[in-house]
Amino acid sequence: MLTWRWQSLVKCARLRALSLSGCAGSNPVLHITTMKGTTNPELQSLIFELKKRSLETKVDMWKKVASDLSRSQKNKRVVNLTKISKYAGKDETIVVPGKVLADGEITGKLKIAAYTYSTPALDKLKKAGAETLTLQELLASNPDPKKIRIIG
Repeated sequence: MLTWRWQSLVKCARLRALSLSGCAGSNPVLHITTMKGTTNPELQSLIFELKKRSLETKVDMWKKVASDLSRSQKNKRVVNLTKISKYAGKDETIVVPGKVLADGEITGKLKIAAYTYSTPALDKLKKAGAETLTLQELLASNPDPKKIRIIG
């Protein structure tokens, strides 16, 4: 029966054997590579532009939107129209760093910028007379950060 010290030494030897490559002088380090972040090139460029704008204008809001967009797929923000109409104020631009879904009704003419929209949500927003923008279009228009509200 092996003691716990010998068991740990055996485990270390097994890990070392797994990590060695075919080279004789290779370093015995276990190399594990994992993919981090999004692989979508359009989303990557948008995140880069948001971070760049945050540094240029010294507005942390763009950095917050970029960090929300760089989340994993299961942690991305999904917002219904009910929530948007509940929290939207007058003369504000609503930013959704994720997807807008069509659950609920929208009241009033709003200006909404989101990464993506569902098709029924776009139909409801067009019927209500709301202005829909992508986040790239919002960045290009260079809005006043005091009149922007992030919902999600």
